Amino acid sequence: MSDERPQVLVVEDEVNIRQFVRLALEAEGCAVIEAGRLADGLRRAGEGHVDLVVLDLGLPDGDGIEFIRSYRGWSEGAVLILSARVEERQKIDALDAGADDYLTKPFGVGELRARVRALLRRRQRNAGEASPVFCFGEIRVDLARRLVTRGGEEVHLTPIEFRLLTMMIAHPGQVLTQRKLLAEIWGPSYVESSHYLRVYVGHLRQKLEDDPAQPRHFLTETGIGYRFQPGP
Repeated sequence: MSDERPQVLVVEDEVNIRQFVRLALEAEGCAVIEAGRLADGLRRAGEGHVDLVVLDLGLPDGDGIEFIRSYRGWSEGAVLILSARVEERQKIDALDAGADDYLTKPFGVGELRARVRALLRRRQRNAGEASPVFCFGEIRVDLARRLVTRGGEEVHLTPIEFRLLTMMIAHPGQVLTQRKLLAEIWGPSYVESSHYLRVYVGHLRQKLEDDPAQPRHFLTETGIGYRFQPGP
Protein backbone atom coordinates (compact mmCIF):
# COMPACT_ATOMS: atom_id res chain seq x y z
CA MET A 1 0.00 0.00 0.00
CA SER A 2 1.46 3.36 -1.02
CA ASP A 3 2.19 6.07 1.55
CA GLU A 4 -0.12 9.01 0.82
CA ARG A 5 1.49 11.30 3.39
CA PRO A 6 3.45 14.34 2.13
CA GLN A 7 7.07 13.34 1.63
CA VAL A 8 9.53 15.80 3.21
CA LEU A 9 13.31 15.65 2.88
CA VAL A 10 15.28 17.28 5.70
CA VAL A 11 18.87 18.18 4.74
CA GLU A 12 20.55 19.28 7.97
CA ASP A 13 23.93 18.26 9.41
CA GLU A 14 23.12 18.98 13.08
CA VAL A 15 21.51 15.83 14.45
CA ASN A 16 19.60 17.57 17.26
CA ILE A 17 18.00 20.08 14.88
CA ARG A 18 17.21 17.31 12.40
CA GLN A 19 15.41 15.32 15.11
CA PHE A 20 13.53 18.43 16.26
CA VAL A 21 12.37 19.13 12.69
CA ARG A 22 11.44 15.48 12.15
CA LEU A 23 9.15 15.48 15.20
CA ALA A 24 7.47 18.71 14.05
CA LEU A 25 6.93 17.35 10.54
CA GLU A 26 5.60 14.01 11.74
CA ALA A 27 3.14 15.92 13.94
CA GLU A 28 1.91 17.50 10.69
CA GLY A 29 1.34 14.06 9.20
CA CYS A 30 4.43 14.06 6.98
CA ALA A 31 6.73 11.18 6.11
CA VAL A 32 10.32 12.32 6.71
CA ILE A 33 13.53 11.45 4.87
CA GLU A 34 16.84 12.65 6.36
CA ALA A 35 20.23 13.61 4.96
CA GLY A 36 23.21 15.24 6.67
CA ARG A 37 25.22 16.33 3.63
CA LEU A 38 24.56 18.14 0.33
CA ALA A 39 25.47 15.19 -1.91
CA ASP A 40 23.36 12.78 0.17
CA GLY A 41 20.45 15.22 0.02
CA LEU A 42 20.56 15.42 -3.77
CA ARG A 43 20.78 11.64 -3.99
CA ARG A 44 17.83 11.12 -1.65
CA ALA A 45 15.80 13.76 -3.51
CA GLY A 46 16.34 11.86 -6.74
CA GLU A 47 15.43 8.46 -5.35
CA GLY A 48 11.73 9.18 -5.13
CA HIS A 49 8.92 11.71 -5.00
CA VAL A 50 9.54 14.62 -2.60
CA ASP A 51 6.89 17.27 -1.85
CA LEU A 52 9.06 19.56 0.29
CA VAL A 53 12.74 19.99 1.10
CA VAL A 54 13.68 21.55 4.45
CA LEU A 55 17.25 22.71 3.89
CA ASP A 56 20.08 24.08 6.01
CA LEU A 57 22.42 26.39 4.08
CA GLY A 58 25.57 25.54 6.04
CA LEU A 59 26.35 21.96 5.06
CA PRO A 60 29.73 20.24 5.58
CA ASP A 61 30.29 19.46 1.89
CA GLY A 62 28.92 22.63 0.30
CA ASP A 63 26.60 25.59 0.48
CA GLY A 64 22.87 24.86 0.52
CA ILE A 65 22.44 27.34 -2.35
CA GLU A 66 24.31 24.80 -4.50
CA PHE A 67 21.66 22.25 -3.53
CA ILE A 68 18.85 24.63 -4.57
CA ARG A 69 20.39 25.39 -7.96
CA SER A 70 20.95 21.72 -8.68
CA TYR A 71 17.50 20.71 -7.44
CA ARG A 72 15.79 23.40 -9.50
CA GLY A 73 17.35 21.94 -12.63
CA TRP A 74 14.87 19.07 -12.47
CA SER A 75 12.29 19.67 -9.72
CA GLU A 76 9.65 22.25 -8.79
CA GLY A 77 9.23 20.80 -5.29
CA ALA A 78 8.92 23.33 -2.49
CA VAL A 79 12.09 24.36 -0.60
CA LEU A 80 12.09 25.84 2.92
CA ILE A 81 15.42 27.21 4.13
CA LEU A 82 16.44 26.86 7.79
CA SER A 83 19.57 28.88 8.50
CA ALA A 84 21.44 30.81 11.16
CA ARG A 85 22.45 33.33 8.48
CA VAL A 86 20.53 36.54 9.11
CA GLU A 87 22.03 38.91 6.53
CA GLU A 88 19.46 40.16 4.00
CA ARG A 89 21.82 39.46 1.07
CA GLN A 90 22.08 35.79 1.97
CA LYS A 91 18.31 35.45 2.23
CA ILE A 92 17.90 37.14 -1.17
CA ASP A 93 20.52 34.82 -2.72
CA ALA A 94 18.69 31.74 -1.44
CA LEU A 95 15.30 32.96 -2.66
CA ASP A 96 16.72 34.00 -6.03
CA ALA A 97 18.27 30.55 -6.41
CA GLY A 98 14.78 29.02 -6.12
CA ALA A 99 13.90 28.65 -2.44
CA ASP A 100 10.23 29.26 -1.56
CA ASP A 101 10.58 30.43 2.05
CA TYR A 102 13.23 31.23 4.65
CA LEU A 103 13.16 30.59 8.41
CA THR A 104 15.98 31.93 10.57
CA LYS A 105 17.44 29.88 13.43
CA PRO A 106 16.53 29.73 16.24
CA PHE A 107 12.87 29.17 15.39
CA GLY A 108 9.80 27.87 17.17
CA VAL A 109 8.00 24.67 16.33
CA GLY A 110 4.72 26.56 15.77
CA GLU A 111 6.17 28.83 13.09
CA LEU A 112 7.94 25.90 11.41
CA ARG A 113 4.74 23.88 11.22
CA ALA A 114 2.76 26.87 9.92
CA ARG A 115 5.25 27.51 7.12
CA VAL A 116 5.30 23.82 6.20
CA ARG A 117 1.48 23.75 6.03
CA ALA A 118 1.46 26.82 3.77
CA LEU A 119 4.04 25.38 1.37
CA LEU A 120 2.27 22.01 1.17
CA ARG A 121 -1.10 23.73 0.52
CA ARG A 122 0.49 25.72 -2.30
CA ARG A 123 1.95 22.56 -3.79
CA GLN A 124 -1.43 20.79 -3.65
CA ARG A 125 -3.05 23.70 -5.52
CA ASN A 126 -0.33 23.65 -8.16
CA ALA A 127 -0.71 19.89 -8.56
CA GLY A 128 -4.20 20.50 -9.92
CA GLU A 129 -2.86 22.59 -12.79
CA ALA A 130 -2.09 21.24 -16.25
CA SER A 131 1.06 19.12 -16.39
CA PRO A 132 3.99 20.50 -18.39
CA VAL A 133 4.58 18.12 -21.28
CA PHE A 134 7.58 17.87 -23.60
CA CYS A 135 7.53 15.82 -26.80
CA PHE A 136 10.20 14.69 -29.25
CA GLY A 137 9.85 11.97 -31.87
CA GLU A 138 7.55 9.32 -30.43
CA ILE A 139 8.49 10.32 -26.89
CA ARG A 140 6.15 12.22 -24.58
CA VAL A 141 7.49 13.41 -21.20
CA ASP A 142 4.97 14.56 -18.60
CA LEU A 143 7.24 16.37 -16.16
CA ALA A 144 4.72 16.88 -13.36
CA ARG A 145 3.48 13.29 -13.39
CA ARG A 146 7.00 11.91 -13.99
CA LEU A 147 5.59 9.83 -16.82
CA VAL A 148 7.42 8.96 -20.05
CA THR A 149 5.73 7.22 -22.96
CA ARG A 150 6.99 6.01 -26.33
CA GLY A 151 4.37 5.56 -29.02
CA GLY A 152 1.75 5.61 -26.27
CA GLU A 153 3.45 2.89 -24.21
CA GLU A 154 4.89 3.77 -20.82
CA VAL A 155 8.68 3.66 -20.54
CA HIS A 156 10.10 2.93 -17.10
CA LEU A 157 12.95 5.23 -16.11
CA THR A 158 14.85 5.07 -12.84
CA PRO A 159 14.90 8.28 -10.75
CA ILE A 160 18.42 9.14 -11.95
CA GLU A 161 17.51 8.43 -15.58
CA PHE A 162 14.49 10.72 -15.24
CA ARG A 163 16.59 13.47 -13.63
CA LEU A 164 19.15 13.24 -16.44
CA LEU A 165 16.39 13.34 -19.05
CA THR A 166 14.70 16.40 -17.53
CA MET A 167 18.03 18.17 -17.17
CA MET A 168 18.80 17.65 -20.85
CA ILE A 169 15.38 18.55 -22.23
CA ALA A 170 15.44 21.74 -20.14
CA HIS A 171 18.40 22.87 -22.29
CA PRO A 172 17.52 21.85 -25.89
CA GLY A 173 20.36 22.31 -28.37
CA GLN A 174 22.76 23.38 -25.59
CA VAL A 175 26.00 21.58 -24.83
CA LEU A 176 26.02 20.51 -21.17
CA THR A 177 29.46 19.69 -19.81
CA GLN A 178 30.10 16.43 -18.03
CA ARG A 179 31.03 18.30 -14.84
CA LYS A 180 27.78 20.29 -14.86
CA LEU A 181 25.62 17.21 -15.36
CA LEU A 182 27.49 15.20 -12.74
CA ALA A 183 27.38 18.03 -10.18
CA GLU A 184 23.69 18.74 -10.63
CA ILE A 185 22.49 15.12 -10.77
CA TRP A 186 24.89 13.24 -8.48
CA GLY A 187 26.37 16.12 -6.47
CA PRO A 188 29.62 18.13 -6.42
CA SER A 189 31.71 15.22 -5.11
CA TYR A 190 31.00 13.23 -8.30
CA VAL A 191 32.30 15.72 -10.91
CA GLU A 192 35.15 13.39 -11.91
CA SER A 193 32.93 10.29 -12.23
CA SER A 194 32.32 10.57 -15.97
CA HIS A 195 31.70 6.81 -16.26
CA TYR A 196 28.40 7.30 -14.39
CA LEU A 197 27.28 9.69 -17.08
CA ARG A 198 28.28 7.39 -19.96
CA VAL A 199 26.29 4.56 -18.43
CA TYR A 200 23.12 6.58 -17.86
CA VAL A 201 23.20 8.35 -21.22
CA GLY A 202 23.51 4.86 -22.69
CA HIS A 203 20.40 3.82 -20.76
CA LEU A 204 18.42 6.76 -22.17
CA ARG A 205 19.52 5.92 -25.69
CA GLN A 206 18.48 2.28 -25.26
CA LYS A 207 15.06 3.27 -23.99
CA LEU A 208 14.26 6.39 -26.04
CA GLU A 209 16.24 6.32 -29.32
CA ASP A 210 15.08 4.47 -32.45
CA ASP A 211 18.68 3.37 -33.05
CA PRO A 212 20.79 3.63 -29.88
CA ALA A 213 23.98 3.06 -31.90
CA GLN A 214 23.21 6.14 -34.02
CA PRO A 215 21.39 8.51 -31.64
CA ARG A 216 19.44 11.45 -33.02
CA HIS A 217 18.46 13.10 -29.73
CA PHE A 218 21.11 12.37 -27.07
CA LEU A 219 24.32 13.45 -28.76
CA THR A 220 27.90 13.21 -27.51
CA GLU A 221 30.12 16.26 -27.73
CA THR A 222 33.48 14.52 -27.63
CA GLY A 223 35.64 15.56 -24.71
CA ILE A 224 33.06 18.06 -23.47
CA GLY A 225 29.71 16.55 -22.60
CA TYR A 226 26.31 15.95 -24.17
CA ARG A 227 23.66 17.82 -26.13
CA PHE A 228 19.94 17.11 -26.41
CA GLN A 229 18.56 17.62 -29.92
CA PRO A 230 14.73 17.42 -29.98
CA GLY A 231 14.33 17.61 -33.78
CA PRO A 232 16.03 15.75 -36.66
